[in-house]
Amino acid sequence: MTADYFQSYSVVGLLAVVGVLFVAVAFGAGRLLRPVVPTPEKLLTYECGVDPVGEGWAHTQVRYYVYAFLYVIFAVDSIFLFPWATVFAAPGFGGATLVEMFIFLGFLAVGLLYAWKKGVLEWT
Repeated sequence: MTADYFQSYSVVGLLAVVGVLFVAVAFGAGRLLRPVVPTPEKLLTYECGVDPVGEGWAHTQVRYYVYAFLYVIFAVDSIFLFPWATVFAAPGFGGATLVEMFIFLGFLAVGLLYAWKKGVLEWT
């Protein structure tokens, strides 16, 4: 019984070792086969084909990150809705799962309302 248990994990361990070796061999081969000819132009910082001018710090609008964060939150939360729909359809789980999902959606609505009241969702 115990031998079967550890044997199943040995297959996973072997697969992990093979994966790590594959990545190591690929990186090693790339390092050995690539041409190495450093020139002053190649050692410059590359900025989309434009020579770097000025400081290295650039100010980025925080609202881009806020919108991205809100998108990730609601995308992940929508993923939780699909398993809920399958459980909700199963007999005997209807009322409890419906209450749980409305509590879950209530938390999301409160978070969205908070972001809206704070003015986070305004683009101007």
